[in-house]
Amino acid sequence: MPVSKRHRLQSWARACGLGLLLIGGVTVQAQSNPTPSPQSARDQCEKSFKPSTGQPGKDVVWVPTNDALVTRMLEMAKVGKNDLVYDLGAGDGKIAIAAAKQFGARAVGVEYNPDMAQLAQCMVRAEGVTEKVNVIQGDIFETDFSKASVVTLYLLPELNMRLRPTLLKMRPGTRVVSHSFLMDDWRPDESSVSTDGAAYLWIVPADVAGKWTFKQQGGKDSFDVELTQTFQKLSGTAGKGKEEITNAEMRGNRIEMMFSEGDVHTRVVGQLTGDRIEADVTRNDKSSTYIGTRR
Repeated sequence: MPVSKRHRLQSWARACGLGLLLIGGVTVQAQSNPTPSPQSARDQCEKSFKPSTGQPGKDVVWVPTNDALVTRMLEMAKVGKNDLVYDLGAGDGKIAIAAAKQFGARAVGVEYNPDMAQLAQCMVRAEGVTEKVNVIQGDIFETDFSKASVVTLYLLPELNMRLRPTLLKMRPGTRVVSHSFLMDDWRPDESSVSTDGAAYLWIVPADVAGKWTFKQQGGKDSFDVELTQTFQKLSGTAGKGKEEITNAEMRGNRIEMMFSEGDVHTRVVGQLTGDRIEADVTRNDKSSTYIGTRR
């Protein structure tokens, strides 16, 4: 009696140890090894190395940042899909992974401890974000992170201060977020403190110090401004009477300031590009565009 094709296929499958389902004449291979869940994949990562809170590192001990604070830090920085986030002192890669999974950004973690860096790389694979996240083993003080649009930190104040000159040279508008620790007299642009912990945001300011002349486009009005700058805060004088400017600051490339000459109250809001400011100037209730040039 001839053996049917289906019988031969089933016999072959049993011999090979394969589980096959025959449905309507179509052969479908059963999934004998389902894809592991992210949690089980993370657990596998920690079989080789599992960090412990307080373990010593190069310059700091390792303390994990809780999930709620990680999200809040990235929200404060307004992280989006076009951002490149550098997490300096990446630990197990949590912040870099969250930047990719929750906000769609690209991210690079820099971790000095080789075991932690390897763990973080494994966590990146476990979370399925290898196309967006890279964790490198290296020294944050020797790593070039100048292309970052967002920098995240969980370092001690003295380490923040060592990084501060480099951060201030970054592209204006770069956002810097620190967990818990400040940067001495460079005051944050935004602070957020809750039971989850403290987070602080700085926006790298452009250099606007100097003498400026603002001229009205399509008009004859003009005024001079002399600015002194301390981080994002501005001071100085404006107008013929050299009146003191107030409410003056830089937020990246954006400048804002006010001054009064007698009964004329002036508010300037503009965007700096090199030695040129294109500004919306409101003098009393009338607004028009002015172009400021640095002398």
